[in-house]
Amino acid sequence: MDEFSKLLLYVPGIVIFLVGSGRVREYVRLHRKNAVVGATVTECKRIIKKDKQDRTAFDYYNVTAAYRNPVTGRKDTATVKSAVEFLPGQSVAMYIGGKGTVPVLADSDDEAIFNPWVTMIIGALLILLALFDDRGQQVLAMACLSLVMIIGGVTMIVHNVMLKKRNLQPVEAEVTDVFKRQISKETKIMRGSKFTYYPVVRYTIDGQEGIRRCDINSSREAAFKVGSKITLYYDAAKRLILEKKDSNFVLAAGIVLLILGLLAGASILSAIAA
Repeated sequence: MDEFSKLLLYVPGIVIFLVGSGRVREYVRLHRKNAVVGATVTECKRIIKKDKQDRTAFDYYNVTAAYRNPVTGRKDTATVKSAVEFLPGQSVAMYIGGKGTVPVLADSDDEAIFNPWVTMIIGALLILLALFDDRGQQVLAMACLSLVMIIGGVTMIVHNVMLKKRNLQPVEAEVTDVFKRQISKETKIMRGSKFTYYPVVRYTIDGQEGIRRCDINSSREAAFKVGSKITLYYDAAKRLILEKKDSNFVLAAGIVLLILGLLAGASILSAIAA
């Protein structure tokens, strides 16, 4: 194997580690005590600003929401910018942080299978796997691979079981708009600008209407059509809308990964004992 091919073995681990580390700060920030509170939208105004050529320069919503400050116990309000519309009376999550922090709307991370810490650990193990393989230390490399499969399998199983325990209720939502986000511009090398499309849906729970820009997305503009239906899932205990419920496929994949990881670990121990 040439040097370039050896270097490529490090790429997956480095990428996964960087993805996890990039999300750790936000994950820790959102999980601090009293950092995120439930809020109710009281007003939502669309703001459109144009440049001198009458082109749209800014298009966003000023969302005013009321919440009870967990530290002072007082009822406060905050106005934040949002890329999508919310309806008066709709429940949202508000990140209020500490003193001097500007409140922002907080996205739920309940649907992520791998949290940033687990992602970082898996990335670090893959880097070590490449390092040990490069040095010819196959036992240590196999041990890293075994740990990756065990951690990945356990994480997927636990995530799926926890979702099942939440007794999510299906909610039919209708696509009312499609949010377009530009991810790259046309250059001399790359032809055409690239966009990602997110469906914006409207739903009703207990007589209360709500709007949500979904996390599911596509690079194809025709992937989501206005008027089509999407099934969401409601967690009544946490008053949260999720886009995915527990999946037998995720559970089965987790079990397979765990079994493979344990078998690999057992073979390593037997080889060491021999």
